[in-house]
Amino acid sequence: MRKIFLVVATTATALLIGAGAAQAQKYAVIDSEYILHKMPKYRLAQEQVDKLAAEYQKEVDDLYKKVDDMFRTFQAEKMLLTEDMKRRREGEIVAKEKEAKELQRTYFGPDGALFKKREELLKPVQDMLFNGVKDIAAEGGYAVIFDAANNPSLIYINPRYDKSDDVLKRLGF
Repeated sequence: MRKIFLVVATTATALLIGAGAAQAQKYAVIDSEYILHKMPKYRLAQEQVDKLAAEYQKEVDDLYKKVDDMFRTFQAEKMLLTEDMKRRREGEIVAKEKEAKELQRTYFGPDGALFKKREELLKPVQDMLFNGVKDIAAEGGYAVIFDAANNPSLIYINPRYDKSDDVLKRLGF
């Protein structure tokens, strides 16, 4: 899979460079992670998200601990219970475990509270970054600006083409 991605990325880059040579297109690179970590708003938002995630995780862990405690108590008392009492207790344990899983999904699922909070706090900062990159691209006449952050297809980048610091200056950092 990675080889296919690398071949596609290399082919796309070659086409862009080939097309660029015909029309003298310019390209540059940024490192969005580097830029974001230099932005105080991003660090503050990330800290808030991390704090909220820890609170949510503690709440979920506490509920799972309750399930575990209920199960251990059930195991210890199992021999003394009637069949009806066993079924009732097992049902309570299953219901509590289902509640814990639902809470976990509510907080950490794809449309969970943490995802929504992360989007609410980080999206404005990411939009600011995008607008800064767009301004640098327009000013410098760049046809393409690649993001080197977490990009396995960019093996080497000449620092001369890295415009991360220019974006930071543009954003006032």
